[in-house]
Amino acid sequence: MGLFSRKKKEERAEEVSFEDPLLQALLGTTSVTKSTAMQIPTVAGAISLIAETIASTPLKLYKEGDGQAEEVKGDVRTVLLNDDTGDTLNANEFWKAIVRDYFLGKGGYAYINKAKGKYKSLHYVDETYVTIQKNTDPIFKDYDIMVNGKSYKPFDFIKILRNTKDGASGTPITADHSKIIEVAYESLVFESNLVKKGGNKKGFLKSAKKLTDPAMDALKAAYKKLYGNNEENVVVLNDGIDFQESSNTSVEMQLNENKTTNSSELSKIFHVSPALISGTATELDMSSLAKLAAIPLMITIQCALNKDFLLEKEKGVFYWAFDTKELLKGGLLERYQAYEIAVKNGWKTRNEIRFQEDDEKIEGMDVISMNLADVIYDIKAKTYFTPNTKQITDTSGGGEVVNKDES
Repeated sequence: MGLFSRKKKEERAEEVSFEDPLLQALLGTTSVTKSTAMQIPTVAGAISLIAETIASTPLKLYKEGDGQAEEVKGDVRTVLLNDDTGDTLNANEFWKAIVRDYFLGKGGYAYINKAKGKYKSLHYVDETYVTIQKNTDPIFKDYDIMVNGKSYKPFDFIKILRNTKDGASGTPITADHSKIIEVAYESLVFESNLVKKGGNKKGFLKSAKKLTDPAMDALKAAYKKLYGNNEENVVVLNDGIDFQESSNTSVEMQLNENKTTNSSELSKIFHVSPALISGTATELDMSSLAKLAAIPLMITIQCALNKDFLLEKEKGVFYWAFDTKELLKGGLLERYQAYEIAVKNGWKTRNEIRFQEDDEKIEGMDVISMNLADVIYDIKAKTYFTPNTKQITDTSGGGEVVNKDES
């Protein structure tokens, strides 16, 4: 034995993806996949709505200090996230792809390309090319990310993960809600087959006497032609042969009612109103999309960016945040009523409000309205100022008046 003990090589287990088509065929599983889920209008529509909202909301970098936040402008990372990623995808397409993988795959992955410590580009990576190699310690978790056989460290990627337990990969809705998605998909398949067969029911034939082989062959050919296309075909049944139905029509199965119910249930997964999917949304439905569906995902993205898209020396001082001002503006009347309260109570100047409404600045409007009867307290100086008497009272000195109105 040598003088120095050798470190034992850490064992890492490779995560197997059960979405692989070959593996599914071998296991005989019928679980839904990303492609089948996207064929369901409600699923595709909800993901598209959320993705569009995320992609159209700008990300900003802020620096915190002295109890206030200041926007950092001119940083190359804001350009990568909002405009040009440096990849073949622009920022809008980038976020849409990330959101799709977030809901339907193991997560949204983006490779951070650096050169000499400086950020150069941001590259979306399809989650199907990503394999996770995790260690076996359930407490001190660690992992490597494999892409096309090449190993990367966790900090090389921005990872947007849904329902993750290890910070390496998430759980798609096709795994958490496989039954409702499978039912909705099979309903579409049933409808497709029904249309192809011209609405003809399935069934079997009953004969009172034994048919000859030529008679059976002719009957089979006639029925195959009847179900094989939508042309006007006629099958003549000989005496003693009856047709017995073995399936229900779409009306008997209440297919339309079931589709409406399934659509409503699928909408709950995404916290999206069914009215948004059907195109009959109100202002309240639009507001719920932002508050219940988009903003929670934005917070997940912000946390991921603060973890992997900041330098170590920047953490705790800088942070990423979506500019959700436009999403939460509300209706015109609602905004104007809120502005009236803000101006009346001295929270905002009129020019600040004009800026929020994209109006031009007016000289002399950078003032705050105050009531002369109000008493103003300075927290730092611990003094009261009474506007109508022009007196400043020092509370730390036992209520002594610092200045007196000598007029």
